[in-house]
Amino acid sequence: MAVEVLELAHGTEHLVLIGIQRRGVELAERIAKLIEEDEGVVVPRGALDITLYRDDLETVGPKPVIGPTHLPGELTDKHVVIVDDVLYTGRTVRAALDELADFGRPRRISLCVLIDRGGRELPIQADIVGKVVKTAPGDRVDVLVEELDGRDQVDLIRGAPSGVAA
Repeated sequence: MAVEVLELAHGTEHLVLIGIQRRGVELAERIAKLIEEDEGVVVPRGALDITLYRDDLETVGPKPVIGPTHLPGELTDKHVVIVDDVLYTGRTVRAALDELADFGRPRRISLCVLIDRGGRELPIQADIVGKVVKTAPGDRVDVLVEELDGRDQVDLIRGAPSGVAA
């Protein structure tokens, strides 16, 4: 995926990686480190918490957990690659796009996801996909990362309770 990011961005000159909280941040960090090892250039990266930009905020509960949003400087004229763990309905990405618009106007925004599970409700697709996993509407995809969970793993849970989806 790191090689694909480099190819898509035509190098590192204007590249910025932004991970969506929670596991997208860790995945963006991994991609940035691989690019840095290969290219010898530090890739600016940041974290985006889209909680307040969700179109279903009222269903999250009375006290949603809000993580930090940290951007590595000005985004204008940059090629921003949004990194997330799972792409499903597209609503998380829509919220990320809305939030990014509050911080500037990047030259280009691309999407990189570890897992694309289908099931779009919005016309959004990833530019870079680690793996496509076919799922049913009642399924759930859980991505675990070493940094947060103690191991790297992707679990497909068939028939998860309604309303719970990654």
